[in-house]
Amino acid sequence: MFIDLPEKRYYKIGEVAKAFGVNTSLIRFWENEFDVLKPKKNKKGNRLFTSTDLQNLKLIYSLVKEKGYTLDGARKKMKKNPKRIMDKHEMITNLENIKQELINIKNQLS
Repeated sequence: MFIDLPEKRYYKIGEVAKAFGVNTSLIRFWENEFDVLKPKKNKKGNRLFTSTDLQNLKLIYSLVKEKGYTLDGARKKMKKNPKRIMDKHEMITNLENIKQELINIKNQLS
């Protein structure tokens, strides 16, 4: 999944939800369900997601929405071999970024 967000230190929950095409309530729900999601909160209690949180969200989104895992199944998969799963997911993300860049180049040439 290609997420189009500018490089920033922190992202608001609305920005994250819009980038993933889901409701903010789903992001908050996943935060409660998965221990790897730990967004920072400001004094008002607004969630601020880091790039690490975004990587974890991409993995969760991929497992649950794209591959059809249940929440329990996704949790077990992430705990079973987190390093291997993150490496594999990072490789897929890099390939998707390359694909998107090639599409952009193709569009510019047309």
